[in-house]
Amino acid sequence: MKIKNIEKAAERIKKAVLDNERIILYGDSDLDGITSVIILEETIKNLGGKVESVFFPDRENDGYGVNMKALDILKNKAPALFITLDLGIGNLKEAIAAKKIGFDMVIIDHHETLQKKPDVPIIVDPKQKDDSYPFKGLANAGIVFKLSKEMLGSGISENLENSFSELAALGSIADMVPKVDENEEIIKQGINSLKKTWRPGLKAFFEILEKYYTFQESVQKAISAMNSAETKDYKNNCYFLLTCSDYEECNRLANSLIERSKYRQREIKGIAAEVERRISKKNAESIVFEGDPAWRLTLAGPVASIVCQKYEKPVFIFKRGVEESCGSVRNPNAVNSVEAMKTCKDILISYGGHAVASGFRLKNEDLDKFKTCLISYFKNLPPHHNEF
Repeated sequence: MKIKNIEKAAERIKKAVLDNERIILYGDSDLDGITSVIILEETIKNLGGKVESVFFPDRENDGYGVNMKALDILKNKAPALFITLDLGIGNLKEAIAAKKIGFDMVIIDHHETLQKKPDVPIIVDPKQKDDSYPFKGLANAGIVFKLSKEMLGSGISENLENSFSELAALGSIADMVPKVDENEEIIKQGINSLKKTWRPGLKAFFEILEKYYTFQESVQKAISAMNSAETKDYKNNCYFLLTCSDYEECNRLANSLIERSKYRQREIKGIAAEVERRISKKNAESIVFEGDPAWRLTLAGPVASIVCQKYEKPVFIFKRGVEESCGSVRNPNAVNSVEAMKTCKDILISYGGHAVASGFRLKNEDLDKFKTCLISYFKNLPPHHNEF
């Protein structure tokens, strides 16, 4: 059995290569999204094609997913095959806008589907309600790894497959997918291959880190460092590192990301401490709901994770902008945060993600209404509720 539409996606991309169509890869700027982009880009190159544009949205300024600002920047590339990676399943309005511009969109995602899906010809997402593929827990990089093998068929060499498995493993570990079933196989293959990786960016990381850590510790430190990479002007330093062939430049980028990761960890701990200080002054509530103009959106998820683990309740952390707020959600395994936000969807501009890790955007004037809606939802859940 195959993931629904994975064969259609493979054929559509191969057709674009054969017909010399413009191809745009639009990926999320976390490690799962970045590794997904690189696997697909290198697969296309191995088929003799080229990618016109690789684009990573600026989460800090534009939020998550496909956004209108990005479409406006990219519209001069139309007509083109527009492939989203690790995002897109919640972008209904943006999919309509992309079609009007002249983009033929293919969505490759692994997040929860909402009540409606974008109106595009091909969606690859095992979490689609009508997809009978049995394993729903793949990271996006794991899905693209399978797509790559579908596209290359018997033409994929052992070395190339191992190289892609390294990227798929890194994306899977970074996205904290369950290490079971296919994920366990992908991670095992990828970690074994990482020990002898040819990729200069990864070699640079391990040469720096293995002076101080075991191999397994070095992998975790490298993932943390790569996940701290900043997206600027729709480019990402982690992408540059993983596709770089110049050893000196790789070494510089790796050192830079390691230092940035240390600074980021200090920032995360500081914000988490501030959240704890705030909630200690309040009566016990069923959720944690805190935001601030000074908090960076890219840190909201890690902060929410720390607070959720400590207090074992749903945590909503957001950056408060001038008119809108955007944030991340983390919650205990027995609760589905996407289902919770569905009940408040009329208040929200956008929302989506995974059952235990998701995000949202809304007008500041609706923050109190959103909090009240969430408290009502969680208060009315039966004990030990599990929606997935």
